[in-house]
Amino acid sequence: MSDRSRPDLDDDTVAALGKLSESLETVEQARGLLYGFHQLTGKADLLLQDAVARFRDAGHTELADDLERDLVGRNVIADRWTFQVVEDFDASYWSEFRAADQRARDELCDGDRHVLEARMKQRERTSGHPRHEAGPALED
Repeated sequence: MSDRSRPDLDDDTVAALGKLSESLETVEQARGLLYGFHQLTGKADLLLQDAVARFRDAGHTELADDLERDLVGRNVIADRWTFQVVEDFDASYWSEFRAADQRARDELCDGDRHVLEARMKQRERTSGHPRHEAGPALED
C-alpha cells in the first residue's frame, strides 16, 4: 500500500479533494434517506390497504371505497411513485456526482480516496504507539 497522505500534492488541492469527498458523502446520506422515504411510503400504502380491508369488513364500505380510490396506489409526487423518484435521482444526480468525484481523484491523485483524512491520520496519530499504526503495509 502506498502513502495515501500524498505528500506530492499541495495543501489546497488536498483541501479541495476533501471538500468534494465530503460533499459526495453528504449526497450518499441524502440517497439513503431517499431510499428510506421510498420504503416507508411503500409500507404506508400496504398498511393503508390493510386499513381499507378492515373498514370494509367492519361495514364502512363508503369510507373504504373512498380511501381505496383516493389514496391506495396514489402518486406521491406529480406523476410518480417513489421508485421513479429514486431511479431519476440515481440516474441524473447521484451517478453524475460519483463520476465527477472519480474524475477529480483520477486526474489529481491517481484515484486515491480520502487523501485529506490520510493526512489527518498521519498528523494526529502517535507514531510507534499500539493502535496508531500508519496502515497495514506502511511503516513508521
